[in-house]
Order: sequence, then C-alpha cells, then structure tokens
Amino acid sequence: MEYLENRELSWLRFNKRVLEEASDKGNPLLERLSFSAIYQSNLDEFFMVRVGSITDEAKENKYKKDSRSEMTPSQQLDAVFTAVRRMQPDVEKAYLDTMSELSRYGFEHVSFEKASPEEQRFLELYFRREIKPFISGIVINDALPFPFLKNKELYVAVQLGSKKNVSIGIVPISNEQSERIIPLSDDGKRFILEEEVVLKFAHLMFKGSKVLDRTIIRVTRNADIMVSGKGSDFRERMEKLVDKRTKLAPVRLEITNEFSRDALDYICKKLKLKNARVFTSRIPLDLSYLYQLQELDTAEELHFTPRSPRKPAALTDNRSVFAQVKAKDMLLSYPFESMNLSFIRLLQESASDPKVTSIKITLYRLARNSKVIDALCTAAENGKEVLVMIELRARFDEANNIEWSKVLQKAGVKVIYGPKEYKAHSKLLLITRKGQNGTFDYLTQIGTGNYNEKTSAIYTDLMLLTADREIAQDAENIFDSLLNGYFVEKTNKLLVAPLCLRPQILDMLDEQITIARSGGEGYFAAKINSLSDNTVIEKLVEASQAGVKIELVVRGICCLIPGVAGYTENITVRSIVGRFLEHSRIFIFGKEGSDQKIYIGSADLMPRNTIHRVEVAAPVNDERLRRRIRDMFAVLMKDNVKARLMQSDGSYVHASASEGDILLNSQEYLYDEAYRRLEEKAARQEQLRKNRESAAKKKSSSKRKKSAK
Repeated sequence: MEYLENRELSWLRFNKRVLEEASDKGNPLLERLSFSAIYQSNLDEFFMVRVGSITDEAKENKYKKDSRSEMTPSQQLDAVFTAVRRMQPDVEKAYLDTMSELSRYGFEHVSFEKASPEEQRFLELYFRREIKPFISGIVINDALPFPFLKNKELYVAVQLGSKKNVSIGIVPISNEQSERIIPLSDDGKRFILEEEVVLKFAHLMFKGSKVLDRTIIRVTRNADIMVSGKGSDFRERMEKLVDKRTKLAPVRLEITNEFSRDALDYICKKLKLKNARVFTSRIPLDLSYLYQLQELDTAEELHFTPRSPRKPAALTDNRSVFAQVKAKDMLLSYPFESMNLSFIRLLQESASDPKVTSIKITLYRLARNSKVIDALCTAAENGKEVLVMIELRARFDEANNIEWSKVLQKAGVKVIYGPKEYKAHSKLLLITRKGQNGTFDYLTQIGTGNYNEKTSAIYTDLMLLTADREIAQDAENIFDSLLNGYFVEKTNKLLVAPLCLRPQILDMLDEQITIARSGGEGYFAAKINSLSDNTVIEKLVEASQAGVKIELVVRGICCLIPGVAGYTENITVRSIVGRFLEHSRIFIFGKEGSDQKIYIGSADLMPRNTIHRVEVAAPVNDERLRRRIRDMFAVLMKDNVKARLMQSDGSYVHASASEGDILLNSQEYLYDEAYRRLEEKAARQEQLRKNRESAAKKKSSSKRKKSAK
C-alpha cells in the first residue's frame, strides 16, 4: 500500500535524522562529534540485529515478502545496503567538517603523513615499545586457518608478497596495554589513533615478506540470538547463549580506503561474505573514541549548556514518598526531574520502613552501579518479601542482568524471569504497606522507561505513582501471572500486553471513529518510539478516513506514511531528535474533556510490544496530571527546532518557524519548566513562611496591647 513504509528503511531514515544532528550548526562542535558516534553505534546494532535477522530469513524463507513493502528478504537487504552507502558521504563529511572547525580550538586528528618528522620518529619508537610487544601478526594462506575476527574489533589486513606466493596478514589492534588515542600534544587535542600507527608499521610484523597493500578492517557479526533448547536452569542457558553470540556469522565487513581486490576477495571468501557487504570509509571505522574528546576542552561554546535533573517539585522532604502518593497521584518526568531524589528515594525509604511488607518489581535494563539493586537487597535483608522479575533476554544487557540476578538471589530476593518466548518489558512496581486496623495500603508505579539512573539523565520518560487500589489489584495479578506462567486476560484499569492492550487501544480508536462519523471531533494523539503494528496502522487509516484528527510523535520507525490522499490525510507524524533520547510513550484518546482518556506505558505500537511482550500502560486520572501531559504534548507539537515532519513520500523535513515565531526546542523548554516549577514552589513556601511570621507578629502585638490595657 502507498501509505506503508518498509520497517528497515524507516529505521534508516531515523538514523539519518541522527546524522543530521552531527552536521547541525546549532549544535556545539564536540556534541556534533558525539552524534557521529551515536549514528555509527546505532548502525552497528542495526546490522547485528536487523540485518542479521533478515540474512537468516533469506536463507530459511527466501520468498517470504514483507507485509508492508512486498519485498523479499534479499530485496530488503539490497535496499538497506544501497541506503547505507548513500549516507556514507554525509557521514564522512560530518566528521571531517567538524574536526576541521575544531582546529580553531587546537583539535587535530593527524595522519601519519602529516605528522612532523620528529612526531613520526616518536610514533615509530612508540610502536616498537608500546604496541608491537603486545600484538602479533598472523599469516594466512590456503594452508593455514583463517583467524576468528571478533565482533566490531579493529584489525590491520595486509597483502603479503614473496617469491613463492601471495598471502594475507592480519594484525589485531586490540591492546589493553596501550591507549587508542595517542596524544601528540601536551593537552591531547592533537592526536593520532593506534590503528593508524599499526597500519603504518604493519610491515615490521611480517619480516621476510613484502607488504604490497594494507588497510584497516572491522567485522560486524550477527547478534540476533534466541534462547532455545531444554534445561531447568534458564539462567545457565542464557549464559551459554551470550557466549555463543560472539561467534555468530559475519554480516558486514568495513575497510578504510581501497584495498587490493585479490586480497579483499580472499578475506570475503574466508568470512563467507559477498562483496555487496563490504563498506569503505575514509574516516575511522570505530568512532567511539570521540566521547573522550569531550573531556579535553571545557569551553562553554563546545558543549551543550550543562543541565542537571531537578528535585521534583511535587515532592516534599518532611514526608515519605509513600505518604505523599497516598494523598495524591504523582507524575515524574525524566531527565528533567531527578530519579535519585524521587524513585530511588521511594525504594530506599521502603527498604527500611518497618511497615512495608513487600516490594515487587520488573527489571529490564539497569545501571552498572545500580542503586535500585542496592535498595532491593537491603529490603530483602530487612526481612521484607521482595519479588523481582528480571528479564535476562534484554538484548545486549543479558550478561549484566545475569550477574544482577545472582546478586539479588544471594541477598534473599525471590528472582523470576520473563515468560517463555515472551519478554517482560513492563516497568512496574508494587509496594505493600501495613495500614491502620489491620488494613494494607498500596503504591503502584508504572513507567515508560527503565529503572536505570544513568539513562534517566539522558532519556525522556514518565513515571506515574498512584495509591489507586484497583490499579494495585491489577499489578498484583500481573506479578502473579509472571510468577505462575500465564497471561493476564482481564484488568480493572491497566492495559496489559499481550492479551489486553492492543484490543483496548483498537476499541478506544473505534470510539473516536464513532464520534467523528456522528459529526463530532474525533481525536487521537500518541508519542511513541516506533509504529509498525499493521493491525493498529489499519485502524489509524480507518480513523483518518472517518475524519478523526491524529497527531503522532514517533521518534524512530514509522511504517505509516501521513498525508496520502484517500487514506491518511488527517494524520500528521513528527519526529524529535535532539540532545536527549525521546523515550516516553503517551496515548491520548479524545479531545480535552470528561470523556478524554490518557495513558502512559512501556509499549510501542510494534507487534513485538503489543502481542509478543508483557507490557503495561496506566490511565492518568488525576486532572492535574492529565493537564500536565496535555501541556507536554502541546510543547512537542510546537517544537520548531528539533522536530521533523514526515512527508507523504516518507521523507522528513525540519519543522520551520513562521516569521515572528519564537524558536522552541521542546527538550530545553521542558527542562526550563522543571526549573520554574521548583522555583515557584520555593517562592510559595517562602511566602507562606513570611505570612506565618507576619501572623505571629500581629498575634504577639495584639497580646501586648491587651496586657498593657
């Protein structure tokens, strides 16, 4: 259909938007370099997961067509490779242009040829003393086995010539004894990379052979693994699977500059890669080192304005978080508000509160030094019932979660894992506390993001805290289902995938369709990371055709194309890519009023979320919080700095400000708002203090007058 976009190509459009930030003159120079690194990191994961998956599909079911683009797996791969190659000149230009502009501040990425004679002598000595003793060259020919090339590691490949034959030499760059950035100036801003030095002196690793050609190579391997097989210890099987991932087949080979065709063909043959999967770059193959440059110059103009999460204005210091939530629902917003001063505080208070009897939580991704884990362990050690559902299949966090599960168990926490073949991606917490007269009070937290202190400072997310007993009952049922291996089929208020989230969303969209067909104003708004669920897409098209106004803020994949005549004229799609990663999920059904329904939750509108995972979304019923979410969404819709609008051909253009409009960066605006909320609270408290002092003085004065009489 003309209103549908292929998922993989849609994702590449998203990463192109990230790349645009690397060239955006409005971003500070060192931040632009970070976006170059993010673009590359994103692309690495895309090749490992999505390209790896489609590669497998091409072997197992090569005639199966994508439901949106009607392309076979091979056709999708061809389209992906073409799109990636087309972006490469922009990738190189962004890096080279930014480095060139940074030269005004003393930064220079030096090539060996442009180094001074003195620097060249230093580098040769450095190679001989600091690098060569810790690495070794491997000669490869038909009589010798090809070495295993680790995923995303850098190697120098050389073509060797001798009187007898032509062979290949491989030199690993990875060297824990030395630093990748080799400084050529006291401040470190003038530098060369270790792999470039190894490339220059690779001939010293192969004495007796003539080096005919040389290049740096990097292999990306398939990482799309699925747990399978039988066994009672799921964690042990996951550990083996994580180890297996490092040995999966290559899906891409990157090289710097041109390389001997014969030598390249030989390497591709040994890696079992077609030449179509070879990508050439004029810039470093691994840009992760760019983050280190951030620390070399603190000049304000080179960095984003420093921002630190604020203490939530809704919270006070003199009462426990539990008591404050019992009095009224709370909505926390990250990174604008501090997780440490809100959610972590709640866990720590609950861990030591003698009246708290149990804590139940789902964990997906955690910080390396997790205060969440510390609080849960403390709670268990204090004799509370602590149940943790930790998802060991959280991609690329498997090893981290496996280790945390061991720590939790050692502390006496009851640890369970996600249901078989379904990841538990929900962000759910339930705390039970003894109340008065033998009763119990409950606090339920439902969020859009992980319980991760690190990412909470760079991802935009929302967190609802409520004492609603019906929601607590739903949460209890969810934990019971996770513990006993079944799916929730009916709820009071929460939406819970895989069985009762998508049907309810479709029903609420039908309500808006009925309103529109009856002459009313049907409306649906959503802020999500991705949209690819065909069933939801078809319902959105039906709603658009019925006259429902639909406003979508979709950061990444969006397989629905707006503005297509006869189908999606009433749909707008915008994507915001900026300093922080947009991660919150919001769903708004209906115009403002008593019938309007607002939810926040963990699910995107993708099949993997709506029907293949355990996800939770919660209604926001407190009108104060509903108004706040509406205001936040309105700010997103007014963003004319970091927002892009999707066009009817699937492309994106920057949202532009009309003449006289004020430039509005939604992320910066919401940060300022968090500051304002706290300042206004402080001002109110100060005014109350002054009023109390004034009243006390008047009372004291009145007493003195009466006494004088």
